[in-house]
Amino acid sequence: MADAGPETDRMAALEARISELDKRLEQRESELDIRKLQHLYGYLIDKCLYNETVDLFTPDGEVRFFGGVWKGQEGVRRLYVERFQTRFTYGNNGPIDGFLLDHPQLQDIINVQPDGVTAFGRARSMMQAGRHQDYTGGPDNPMLGKRQWWEGGIYENTYKKVDGIWRIHVLNYMPQWHADFETGWAETPPEYVPFPKVTWPTDPTGPDELITDHWLWPTHKLMPFHMPHPVTGEEIVAQRWQGDIDRENAAKKG
Repeated sequence: MADAGPETDRMAALEARISELDKRLEQRESELDIRKLQHLYGYLIDKCLYNETVDLFTPDGEVRFFGGVWKGQEGVRRLYVERFQTRFTYGNNGPIDGFLLDHPQLQDIINVQPDGVTAFGRARSMMQAGRHQDYTGGPDNPMLGKRQWWEGGIYENTYKKVDGIWRIHVLNYMPQWHADFETGWAETPPEYVPFPKVTWPTDPTGPDELITDHWLWPTHKLMPFHMPHPVTGEEIVAQRWQGDIDRENAAKKG
């Protein structure tokens, strides 16, 4: 009887290879699904489809944005529907004439974790926004006035796969800089957009929690990376220039 050893070894190696390829394929498909999810988020926000935006999140999801944390499905809806929709589009779920809010999603890096149901992603948005002079609202809401501005920001998000579908678990978006179209970023005031000062329910549409280490341009720091350097394996850390530290400390004392 012929020795089955070599054939058995070959089949075992083939099965191991197929299993490894299957894992890699699943990882790449997950990365693609998450990229689609993040890019769809940008398209929905562009057109002020806030109800559909909320549906992208896990039930226990949260948004970390502009110095505040909106927690759970109720908090996420409070931010997008009760705050943004009311301020930007008169409560309308969809675009309105004269209001621009483009959110291109760029430079996305997705890292699916070994459990296959958690992933981290870093991406960039460079927003163009404003309201046409012929479509302004009342003076009681500055968001309805004539205005045009730029915004650049970084996402460091967490995603979860729920019932076979990837969803946003934590949307962690930190604006890096703003600029009025007319004057540019060389004249941007330190707090171009006011940070929230109080939480919900004192502020009916406010965050559940405040973030204390927030900053805006012209302050310029590194938003931490979720992953190590791919070549060295080291944590990616930026050195803080002593001149900036001194200036920051002096401003706090003053």
